[in-house]
Amino acid sequence: MSLPFDPIDEAARQWGNHWDGVPAMHAVTSLMRVQQLVIGRLDALLRPHGLTFARYEALVLLVFSSRGSLPLGKMGERLQVHPTSVTSIVRRLESAGLVTRRPHPEDGRAVLAEITEAGRAVVEAATKDLIGADFALGALSDDQLATLSELLTPVRHAAGDF
Repeated sequence: MSLPFDPIDEAARQWGNHWDGVPAMHAVTSLMRVQQLVIGRLDALLRPHGLTFARYEALVLLVFSSRGSLPLGKMGERLQVHPTSVTSIVRRLESAGLVTRRPHPEDGRAVLAEITEAGRAVVEAATKDLIGADFALGALSDDQLATLSELLTPVRHAAGDF
């Protein structure tokens, strides 16, 4: 459903009648709306593979690891999510046969998530679909994508993201 006007522009106009900070309000509202749109599209692309974007990210992280496995705590750090979220993601991936959980061989308190061959196959197929859909950012050129990443880096840095 497409509106005949930009609701974020209208919200910014109304905001300006009451408060300062219109440029920041407009930018953050645009950013949050785009995040909703992109996640919705990515999840739709991943649904036929039995994945959400969060589960896809976890599988990709395991693919990138040297042994195909990582402790759950390390996964949480790298994915920047709460430990309970990692546990939930890994449980769902395990139920789907895409990862296995096993005790850490050197740390009895830790649990490893290890990607299965089925998990690797799903990552390959899902990645092909995501690349084919330009990760839901096909409306932007490569130069615009680079600019977008560059613009967001200081915000991430200031928040302690890295």
